[in-house]
Amino acid sequence: MQPSAESLIRLLESYRGRDKVIRTACYGSQLVGGYLSRRAEAGDSSHRLGKRLLLFSAQLSHCRTVLRLFDDLSMLAYSQSYGFGGKEEDECIRWLSVLNNVADQLYYPCEHIAWAADAELIRVKSDKWWLLSTVLWGTSLLLGILRSLRVLMLLKEKLKRCERDEGDNSSCSQLHRHMRGEILTILSSTADLSNAVHWMPPGFLWAGQFPPWLVGLMGTISSVVGLIQMNAGDGQETEST
Repeated sequence: MQPSAESLIRLLESYRGRDKVIRTACYGSQLVGGYLSRRAEAGDSSHRLGKRLLLFSAQLSHCRTVLRLFDDLSMLAYSQSYGFGGKEEDECIRWLSVLNNVADQLYYPCEHIAWAADAELIRVKSDKWWLLSTVLWGTSLLLGILRSLRVLMLLKEKLKRCERDEGDNSSCSQLHRHMRGEILTILSSTADLSNAVHWMPPGFLWAGQFPPWLVGLMGTISSVVGLIQMNAGDGQETEST
């Protein structure tokens, strides 16, 4: 079997990897489907294909929502292990991370209630719960961006000291890799944040103004970056073992 196929199989065997693949397929389908629906005339075969891809994207999005019903405990375990970030050297990073964890933890039950309301399992209106979950998601993304920017500032200072003191190449290379990782995180979170704003109520910045293909593009950028980071993380673990 080809190494690329084996890598894909390993990715799909893990929950985190499968979610990233589904997410990429979801936004990729929305990107292509939105583009075809926009450019092709009604009744044209390309237009029909675009509509089907948009429906496929919606089903994958629903699939991810259902799978997230089981993410609360893992998020809680992570939040408890991090605590108040006593091991962090920087106070700013510490509190940004704590607030980020709080936003992430609150996001899941809000989304679960919205999903249950849409599925008519409970008798509440889902609109306000979807809005609250979107606000929490956007807040988490913004906090993550601010945290990465702060980390980048500290890494630049460390890199300057490393180069000035003529430290070993491995330490400087590691700092460069860490910086690239934070830049990718900022790119991914910014793309997602643009979509989060789009899903806010009309009148808030550019809410509701993105066409489907642009939502798909932003999501695809974020998803591909996530896959790159996951692959890079696996590579670093292999090197360290």
